[in-house]
Amino acid sequence: QVQLVESGGGFVQPGGSLRLSCVASGFSLSTTTMTWARQAPGKELEWVAVTYYGGPKTVKESVKGRFTIARDNTKNMVFLQMENLKPEDTAVYYCVKGPGHTGPRGQGTQVTVSL
Repeated sequence: QVQLVESGGGFVQPGGSLRLSCVASGFSLSTTTMTWARQAPGKELEWVAVTYYGGPKTVKESVKGRFTIARDNTKNMVFLQMENLKPEDTAVYYCVKGPGHTGPRGQGTQVTVSL
């Protein structure tokens, strides 16, 4: 049974940083591509960053240089380090099994960027 549990969200001022964590269980993380996705108020779910099981990573253009995705297969965890956060980064962030935003995901963690 696939289970994904996100944590690390919160309220932060513009320019601040947060590190999101995702604990994965029920499948082999080391052979699975994982995605961080987000859904802003009134908008559709969108992918933000992908870590491919073979090693490559990619991030959405709008967060390039600010967000970094990483994984620790020994701990079955995926991370999203977010720097220089902007109000437009406000969203619920989800850890998603597979590439893109359509796979199984956790309950999400809220990130709010505001003064």
